[in-house]
Amino acid sequence: MPTARERVRAEITGEIVEAARGQLAEVGAAALSLRAVARQLGMASSAVYRYFPSRDELLTRLIIDGYDALGAAAEEADDPAAPPRERWVRVCRAARDWALAHPHEYGLLYGSPVPGYSAPQDTVPAASRVGVVMGRILGEAARAGALAEPPAETGEPLVTDDAAAVLGGDHPALTDSVRARALLAWSAVYGTISFELFGHFVGSLTDGDRYFDRAMTELAGLIGL
Repeated sequence: MPTARERVRAEITGEIVEAARGQLAEVGAAALSLRAVARQLGMASSAVYRYFPSRDELLTRLIIDGYDALGAAAEEADDPAAPPRERWVRVCRAARDWALAHPHEYGLLYGSPVPGYSAPQDTVPAASRVGVVMGRILGEAARAGALAEPPAETGEPLVTDDAAAVLGGDHPALTDSVRARALLAWSAVYGTISFELFGHFVGSLTDGDRYFDRAMTELAGLIGL
């Protein structure tokens, strides 16, 4: 059981993170300031620095929290009992729903880079959670014989061993071509969401929901689901 000191620290840390999340909506990630967060909470700047020694550490916490929340939404949406293509569309839909409900946090994850900030390796496991779900769908489809016949292999492998491990693991049906298509589809999911969230589809679509489902279904077909 946490001590009283640990509970107080966790509570104050949560308040700082929540205030910083509000700053994302008001001024954007590039203008995020520990001093501004301290003023909002009525704390001395030196007190905030005891919890987050730098702006970059606070940004990293926001990024990890964002990726974790997005990953949790994808994991919850996946239904292993459903057909692979339906699983894929459900997970993609969950990612879109989360993005539309949390536009500023999504912008931090997939929008413009924050000047002067470089995300540390600590963010990678959280950032991979949606990809792990998609890779599991792909791998389970391969092992169930539910993937379309893969295209012929041409040239040297494009997908690294690390990415291949996420994209379904090892199976004869999971060729480099299939994995490359899966990587294309994975990135296209975020491209489609970003186009919608940042206003690039304005005047182009009559029904955003129906377009998204159709696009995700087309991507599933590209992979072979």
